Amino acid sequence: MYLSSLLSTKVSPGNYPGDMTPSNNWPNVAPGTHGVNNTFSPRYLNQGNFASISLKPPVLWIHGADDQIVSDTSLLDFGFLGQLGAVPGWPGAEVYPPQPMKTQLRAVLEKYKANGGQYHEVVLSDCGHSPHIEKQGSVCELVHDHILKHS
Repeated sequence: MYLSSLLSTKVSPGNYPGDMTPSNNWPNVAPGTHGVNNTFSPRYLNQGNFASISLKPPVLWIHGADDQIVSDTSLLDFGFLGQLGAVPGWPGAEVYPPQPMKTQLRAVLEKYKANGGQYHEVVLSDCGHSPHIEKQGSVCELVHDHILKHS
């Protein structure tokens, strides 16, 4: 099932991962105007605003403990790779810090909670980036229970 899902992705600059545009700043590229990955760029999306939405539905955050993509130490993060010395010319954490993705998301959810919202975080062990595929039964049960609890 995982392989079928992976192979269904259309790889092209217009879809995945997306295009890029040159930048004068390290690492000399910036998000482009097309593609899935670019939709998550701060150029187009400020997820921090989520904490301040007026209608506050309950949030269920399910993620894999072994996720190598959404991680505080992701090997897809140029800031983290630069810090490791794997990408030449890293200008340092003051200019291009590693992105602690899970810590950042948790901070937004904590601010959401402080603003009157609620969230429940579930970390699935022995699970990577795709809990809905890797732990399908558990995810279905968690989502089902979440809906029943909040409907």
